[in-house]
Amino acid sequence: MIFRLRNYLPTAALAFLVFFFAFHALTGPRGLLMQRQRAEQLADRQAELKRLTAERARLENEVRYLRNDNLSSDLLEERAHRLLGFVDPRDYVIRETPSKG
Repeated sequence: MIFRLRNYLPTAALAFLVFFFAFHALTGPRGLLMQRQRAEQLADRQAELKRLTAERARLENEVRYLRNDNLSSDLLEERAHRLLGFVDPRDYVIRETPSKG
């Protein structure tokens, strides 16, 4: 009886290893069944990268106009108004009330 088990032990161990690796190849975090989720996650991250790249380009453009060699008085005035709440006494200020609908 023990002699017969010794004959099948390497085959059983090999079958277990094949099953183990096949199971994880299908259901693991990088398995075939997770491919759709990884593709969706990649698309989301690419969209976020595109949005952040555009935001960075916008900020770099704004910073370029705030440097001493390219100082834009309009942009500087807009920033002062937005950050500090100051306006030129000659400016007309129109306050809007938010609509309720």
